[in-house]
Amino acid sequence: MKDAQILAQAAQSERWLLLIHQLPAKPAYLRVKIWRRLQALGAVAVKNAVYALPASEHSQEDFQWVLKEILDAGGEAMVCEARLIDGLSDADIRAQFNAARDQDYADIATEARVLRARVAETPATESRAELKAQFARLKSRRAQTVAIDFFDANGRQAVDGLVGGLEQSLAEQGELMTSERTPAPAVEKLTGRVWVTRIGVHVDRIGCAWLVRRFIDRTAAFKFVPPKGYTPEPNELRFDMFDAEFTHEGDRCSFEVLMTRAGLDDPALIAIAEIVHDIDLKDEKFGREEAPGIKTLINGICADTRDDDERLVRGAAIFDDLYAVFSRKRGARTERKTES
Repeated sequence: MKDAQILAQAAQSERWLLLIHQLPAKPAYLRVKIWRRLQALGAVAVKNAVYALPASEHSQEDFQWVLKEILDAGGEAMVCEARLIDGLSDADIRAQFNAARDQDYADIATEARVLRARVAETPATESRAELKAQFARLKSRRAQTVAIDFFDANGRQAVDGLVGGLEQSLAEQGELMTSERTPAPAVEKLTGRVWVTRIGVHVDRIGCAWLVRRFIDRTAAFKFVPPKGYTPEPNELRFDMFDAEFTHEGDRCSFEVLMTRAGLDDPALIAIAEIVHDIDLKDEKFGREEAPGIKTLINGICADTRDDDERLVRGAAIFDDLYAVFSRKRGARTERKTES
């Protein structure tokens, strides 16, 4: 019976391609060369000398080129397709891919912030050839990372916002042609809509959903879709995903953008937006002392369930409590001012 259950679970699991190899001792540079090749493909090490990619024709071709290079250098290698039954899980490997891409995105975000500061400090009257070249390299690096972001790592939205903000700044100064953004609908057209976002919601998307249901449309419906290739229906609004009506802009997270566009300026909401920003963008812009604790709570919810509807419900309770706390603090301050 147990064997039957294991086989049934395996039939529903993901397929992986594994490159298993052994390199010769010489030449010494070969190890670094192969490692760089695998990093460029987005492969992750699941064991010593065993690298994984999601199974696809493209991945198989990529691994076959690496295999040929190893064999030509006198090493040993094989590529096989695998399903995980016990021990390491599909979720474990997906987490490894996302951790690797999140680090890539964090590095790009740091570079984008440095470049943004240089753009702001450099007068428009001076030559900006080097700034434009750096921006082109930054966009290329982002595109390369997106191409190997197989499981939609959370860091992408922050990078998209930063790169988009840079592009807009340079375009406004006549340096670049900016790409068109999806226009956001008028505030009065935000009710009665289906709100669409990427599967695997985390802090920014959970916060946005809470903001919608609490302050924009209590009967709002939510839909969770794959991060790539989705075409919205006429009555749908997308948030915190590529080319969405509400997503990262510059150094602002989707929660901040949605709040501003909806005309919400409640000080309690502003405090929550700062917490979401610090957790989502990891730049400590606001230095909110509550951020680490809220991050731990949200991470706990996401570790406990992959059901996005359940994540929204449980996350909403956290945001409800936060809003109550900040509203009471503001009320207490107002009362003290009145008494004085």
